[in-house]
Order: sequence, then structure tokens, then C-alpha cells
Amino acid sequence: MTNAPIEDVPIGGDIIRLGQFLKFAGLLDSGGQVKDAIVEGHVLVNGQVDRRRGRQLQLGDIVSFSERKFRVGD
Repeated sequence: MTNAPIEDVPIGGDIIRLGQFLKFAGLLDSGGQVKDAIVEGHVLVNGQVDRRRGRQLQLGDIVSFSERKFRVGD
């Protein structure tokens, strides 16, 4: 993983599920794409692979996907 700058993505609340966040941030378009990316281990949360679409992200969590990093913001 490169040292990509971290992009802030305001979610308008305190919690969002990982699958929802990937679509909300515009990284993937469909639930099928999200499921595949997560199950195949292409998504990291706070530097670790997480294969749970329903993982609840909190403010400040860092999601990495496709050489990009995103911080869950308010």
C-alpha cells in the first residue's frame, strides 16, 4: 500500500456500515461489487483486512481500497 493521502468522507452521523461506506464514498457502484471486494480481502479497515460488510465504522476509522485511503468523518 502506498502512502496515499487520506481523504475525509463526511457521513452525516456517527456510524456507517463498511459496505454502505464504500458505496457512499463512490468507490464501488453496486452491492455485488462491494461484497466481492470485501470477501476477497481488498478492503482494509485501520490497516487490517476485514471481510464483514456489516462491520460498523466509527468516526476516525480509516478505510483503504485500491491504493486510496478514506477517513470516516462527521
